[in-house]
Amino acid sequence: LEAQEGRLFAPLAFTKTYAMAAAAGLSVTLIPVLMGYLIRGRIPDEKTNPLNRLLIAMYRPLLDYVLAWPKLTLAFAAVILGLSVWPLQHIGGEFMPRLDEGDILYMPSALPGLSAGKAAELLQQTDRLIKTVPEVLSVYGKAGRAETATDPAPMEMFETTIQFKPRDQWRPGMTQDKLVDELDRIVKVPGLANIWVPPIRNRIDMLATGIKSPVGVKVAGTDLAVIDRITGDIERALKDVPGVSSALAERLTGGRYVDVNIRRDDAARFGMNIADVQSVITAAVGGDNIGETVEGLQRFPISVRYPREIRDSLEKIRKLPIVSERGARLVLSDVADIRVTDGPPMLRSENARLSGWVYVDIRGRDLRSAVQDMQKIVSEKVILPAGYSVSWSGQFEFLERATAKLKVVVPFTLLIILVLLYLTFKRMDEAVLIMATLPFALVGGIWLLYLLDYNLSVAGAVGFIALAAVSAEFGVIMLLYLKHAWDERVAQGKTGNEDLLDAIREGAVLRVRPKAMTVAVILAGLFPIMWGSGTGSEVMQRIAAPMVGGMITAPLLSMFVVPAVYLLMRRRREPPRTSLAPETVPASAST
Repeated sequence: LEAQEGRLFAPLAFTKTYAMAAAAGLSVTLIPVLMGYLIRGRIPDEKTNPLNRLLIAMYRPLLDYVLAWPKLTLAFAAVILGLSVWPLQHIGGEFMPRLDEGDILYMPSALPGLSAGKAAELLQQTDRLIKTVPEVLSVYGKAGRAETATDPAPMEMFETTIQFKPRDQWRPGMTQDKLVDELDRIVKVPGLANIWVPPIRNRIDMLATGIKSPVGVKVAGTDLAVIDRITGDIERALKDVPGVSSALAERLTGGRYVDVNIRRDDAARFGMNIADVQSVITAAVGGDNIGETVEGLQRFPISVRYPREIRDSLEKIRKLPIVSERGARLVLSDVADIRVTDGPPMLRSENARLSGWVYVDIRGRDLRSAVQDMQKIVSEKVILPAGYSVSWSGQFEFLERATAKLKVVVPFTLLIILVLLYLTFKRMDEAVLIMATLPFALVGGIWLLYLLDYNLSVAGAVGFIALAAVSAEFGVIMLLYLKHAWDERVAQGKTGNEDLLDAIREGAVLRVRPKAMTVAVILAGLFPIMWGSGTGSEVMQRIAAPMVGGMITAPLLSMFVVPAVYLLMRRRREPPRTSLAPETVPASAST
């Protein structure tokens, strides 16, 4: 994995790898020495343990039935595997589960051409509406860009940070999702498209893709007018998709610019050149540094320009006084034509091509299915001219990148496991047996994800990978016990079908107590994660859920399906019984 998912799960992978390596080293070095010192005297038989006797008494009749009907057992397991396809089709997909960061960020977008005064008015209006919700502690909004070159936000983009009160002060039954729905109903301002996002996640997404919403559509081409038309068509098409709470296309027209066209001949009559006239406009409208102020060890520039009421008036700009080098007094309109022209409020480019963006917010639906429906709608209703392209960005871009990476990593990992199994058993059929049982072990995790209404994310994929590893371990240990029991009987010359059944019963029963201990320990470690709360618990629960569900089907698989398959494998390879009658000799040969 790479990027966000790599940074998040790499420490987990390294920690588990180092822990397993250390445990393996200690099991063959320190543990035998400690056993020699600590395990002394009479060692009780495991059959004397009442809990173990109960587990064996429950397991043995079921095992006898499985061994009596091995093909029926495999058919039943196949049916269960087939039934898991239904919940798998109804599980949504997302990049990462939404973290409860405590606060929420309200980032609406207005149409271009918004004045600073109107932006301040809308900002105050939305802040007052947000503050009417009882759970809101404080509201702080910002319109436009900050005093930094890293924040290219236009005036029409608002950023309002909403801080909530502690959970014990919320209304009964209130959750953050319900709060966001209530805020979205209350804050309905004409001309504003609402977007509610977690603050930290929003900053990460904007730094990575530039998209502030969960899903973004980027249209690239050569003509701004055509791009503006395409983004508008996409906006109108996406508003009818289920789960889309808002869709807003950045307007590539509507920007208002003061165009000053200097008349060279008129300026020359007054003894002025282009630079002289431009310096007046720059100082009056843009501002000019006239000095510095020193405050202790700090220095601050002093910038002077005309007040806003003059800069915002076209007539007053025309009347800007100018004094030429010859001493002539004139106004700006004497040497230049000033008018207001329309243009793009902001230019975006990616891969050396002009682009326009559409912001899409999704609520109440998983990311993957929503984007798939949006892609279908766009392909049907939006016609792209030659030379123009549409790409899907935001969190969906992260999801596609992680999915493509897992499609390569997971098969390669399974191939490595298959090779290791073959080196362990020295038989390809037994290695394939363990690999073929892995899908059956994932059934419990799939059903638990569906019952908990979790979407399948990168965190869930990590959980399924861990579940597959545990399931392979269960199968390997069970198969080793069965092989040892069968090899002992073969060494004694007992190779009949009844001997095979006795070997399977003996090897399988020996795995009841270790299996129960392993499952109990794993569940004891995972249940606190499933019941936990707080920031980050959403990710941990998605990792733990496949493991918890799989701890039901994976042990059952190794305790019933593996013995049944092993019985069929060895029964087919049973050597035929040879006749003990003496070989007849032809009469002609005896003579």
